[in-house]
Amino acid sequence: MPDLILYTNPVSRGRTARWMLEEVGQPYDTVLLQFETTMKEPDYLAINPMGKVPALKHGDVIVTEVPAICAYLADAFPEVGLAPANRGAYYRWLFFGAGPLEAGVMNAALGVKVPDSMLVQVGYRPVNVMLDAVEAWLNEHPYIAGDAFSAADVAMGMQLGWGMQFGTIPERPVFKDYWKRLSAREAYLRAKAADDAAMPPSYG
Repeated sequence: MPDLILYTNPVSRGRTARWMLEEVGQPYDTVLLQFETTMKEPDYLAINPMGKVPALKHGDVIVTEVPAICAYLADAFPEVGLAPANRGAYYRWLFFGAGPLEAGVMNAALGVKVPDSMLVQVGYRPVNVMLDAVEAWLNEHPYIAGDAFSAADVAMGMQLGWGMQFGTIPERPVFKDYWKRLSAREAYLRAKAADDAAMPPSYG
């Protein structure tokens, strides 16, 4: 039985975690959960008290939150080379995507407007300002951590890819080129095929 277990749903951020597992190339089991039923049952709440997916179990270790899962797997299997020796840009963009960028994009999509008097207290800038920073970086680097693909590209790449698909992130040329490059990876295609096969019929 594999030491790695992914708790997920194909209509969730669990797709990013599965992609990362496919990049790592280690055997893993998948437990498919439903949002308002099995994710809220005591057995799963003991794994993730938030009642959300994805969650990763590696032996006795439990990891939740997509960027944490990506970073954990890169460190747990260093032979795959998905965590660069120079971690500065890697950490910068991994956490930028998970923190300021996601908060700003989701608030904008939900119509949440921070009062001008409170802008200094939130941890993000206007979405266009943040995307300008990502665009400028990707104009100078083929990957988000620099010259080589890393776990940070899994997290940031899926974030940009999904955002463009659902209209929460504009289709800027550099983002489209970046996502086209990432989504052609064999590991991504394997993960996508597995999740697509697990999609409920109502999404077909």
